[in-house]
Amino acid sequence: MQAHRSPAMVGGGGGGGGGAGVVGSPSPATVTVRRRCEGTAMGAITLDLRPGNGVGPFTLGMPISDAFAQIESQPNLYDVVHVKYFDEEPLKLDFVISFPDHGFHLRFDPWSQRLRLIEIYDVKRLQLRYAKSLIGGPSTLATFVAVYGLFGPTFPGIYDKERGIYTLFYPGLSFAFPIPSQYTNLFTNGEESQLRSLIVMAVADLPLEFPDGTTPVTCRVSIYDSSTDSKVGVGSLMDKAVVPALPAGSLYMEEVHAKLGEELLFTIGGQHIPFGASPQDVWTELGRPCGIHQKQVDQMVIHSASDPRPRTTLCGDYFYNYFSRGIDILFDGQTHRIKKFVLHTNFPGHSDFNSYMKCNFVIYDAEAEGTDQSGSVPKSCITPRTKWEQVKEILGDCGRAAIQTQGSMNNPFGSTFVYGYQNIAFECCYSKWDSRKCLVLAMECSLSAQHG
Repeated sequence: MQAHRSPAMVGGGGGGGGGAGVVGSPSPATVTVRRRCEGTAMGAITLDLRPGNGVGPFTLGMPISDAFAQIESQPNLYDVVHVKYFDEEPLKLDFVISFPDHGFHLRFDPWSQRLRLIEIYDVKRLQLRYAKSLIGGPSTLATFVAVYGLFGPTFPGIYDKERGIYTLFYPGLSFAFPIPSQYTNLFTNGEESQLRSLIVMAVADLPLEFPDGTTPVTCRVSIYDSSTDSKVGVGSLMDKAVVPALPAGSLYMEEVHAKLGEELLFTIGGQHIPFGASPQDVWTELGRPCGIHQKQVDQMVIHSASDPRPRTTLCGDYFYNYFSRGIDILFDGQTHRIKKFVLHTNFPGHSDFNSYMKCNFVIYDAEAEGTDQSGSVPKSCITPRTKWEQVKEILGDCGRAAIQTQGSMNNPFGSTFVYGYQNIAFECCYSKWDSRKCLVLAMECSLSAQHG
């Protein structure tokens, strides 16, 4: 599966957007993660609609990796997929997975990387099944009358005068209807209530018609979590969609406290994994690894003047991969003891994006106090939110970085830079738009100054 980066975001959302597509310059980045297969027919598909829960295989609150797994499991159905993000500040705006052939996209909270909002921006391209009835698609217009007849009575909606959009709300579900420009004059002289009254009265007297006999057709459908009673729609209303709460005991985004030179502490499960632990210790605490990877080349050993080993590319070290926790554990091939932890941020633009779930780490010095409890993060700690300038304020300037590249075929987003300190290294990339802005992509904690 090949990917490429576009200099500007591909418009996937039609009018009324307020997220990653309308942030101005610099433009967000778009990655096409799958190319169209020749002979694949483009047409409307049918997905089950679950208000307040999701649509088809996509469920609100699911991690972005689970969404990609669903996409990969049905390549003939989701054959063209765009991944959109704001590469200058990846934590500022949503990560968006867009399906241009089917007229909808998924919005993920950039911090937790969990699905917070599903938007159908081209209702003619996607047919929805609710209960046993169909709505939308090329054959079943989603008119106001059809929506009201299928979902039943509800409270009066909200009219957005600036966009000319009337939004009708149900729990966890909203429908946006464009109001023809010839009726916007009802808002002059402060008579906003006239149009609202017109719409409410027309709903009560079904079918809804404008004075010219036409009826509005849905231009956008939003599916969102209904637990907060927020009204989510177009424009600023889109920002009110929140990620559902995690179920009790969930390990997703568990805080992992890394004490430099000593151990990892998992704050929910309570596991302690110290440097020097054996594979048996790790299996006992974390269970079976998702994968075991032999480290074939020790490329960085040449930079360690104190390392007595012969300068050879052969290496017997091996990794335990815990993809679902965003962690790799490196064992020494001779002693079979832990020598390094790798903690992944899962930022888009990194060659390992979507290989790991995000690790919600908190890195602090061994002498720091009061850092054993979840949520207690002193300013001197380093987390996935920490920017590179803040890292340097905490740890000091480490000098020049080593350049790491895999070639444009393996990573079309360019080289990354590795900055090394005692017991820790940071893999970073610089903003395409501002070379002074550096993003931390991964963390490596090591027992010694050797970083591989």
